[in-house]
Amino acid sequence: MPGRTPRHAAGSSARRILADFKVGVDNVIFSVDTAQNRLLVLLVMRHEDPYVGQWCLPGTLVQQGESLEDAAYRVLAEKIRVENLYLEQLYTFGGPNRDPREAKTSFGVRYLSVSYFALVRFAEAELIADGVSGIAWYPLKQVPPLAFDHNQILEYGYRRLRNKLEYSPVAFEVLPDLFTLSDLYQLYTTVLGDFSDYSNFRSRLLKLGFLHDTGVKVSRGAGRPASLYRFDADAFAPFKDKPLVFI
Repeated sequence: MPGRTPRHAAGSSARRILADFKVGVDNVIFSVDTAQNRLLVLLVMRHEDPYVGQWCLPGTLVQQGESLEDAAYRVLAEKIRVENLYLEQLYTFGGPNRDPREAKTSFGVRYLSVSYFALVRFAEAELIADGVSGIAWYPLKQVPPLAFDHNQILEYGYRRLRNKLEYSPVAFEVLPDLFTLSDLYQLYTTVLGDFSDYSNFRSRLLKLGFLHDTGVKVSRGAGRPASLYRFDADAFAPFKDKPLVFI
């Protein structure tokens, strides 16, 4: 019985036209404002077509001779000054017609976006106002409709952030070097919502064995002084490539 003809083989005698791509990067930059219990995302306003006057994620087209990662870091450096951050590649968005500029080119240029996910320390992050482009931290729950498919990219980035908090030590990338367990719990609840009570969270994290009690205590308000902890990267090293559940 003859096999089925694969879809990609149908019409093989027809002339095939290869897609011509312009490649950009778009950064989903998160921060946690623990003072007001808000998860924030960095947005910039477009001042040129398409979508002039609309908010979007910070992005750029990749320059000649530039790597994707270098382009992502360039966007960060142009929009924000920060010492401590976490950055990783998120996903590639390349569906047809995701960018209105595609319809204006007679030779069929497609716009592909390689997105990156970043987490920065809110207290240390300084936004760079260049006098032209608007730039602001938006609470995730108040993000407006964004240009292009950036709401979809943002949603994907938020899912990645939640997963990272549940299965990796990414939170310690943006906490101060010394922190209380209450600080850590507040960061988790700001991102994840009410996922666990504090006593269970505290017990589980301490059992994992890579939080070092410095012996220093800090007083905040009328409660008992709280111990300051430090993330012990050496103690965590044996678990680096093993599946863990932090919460």
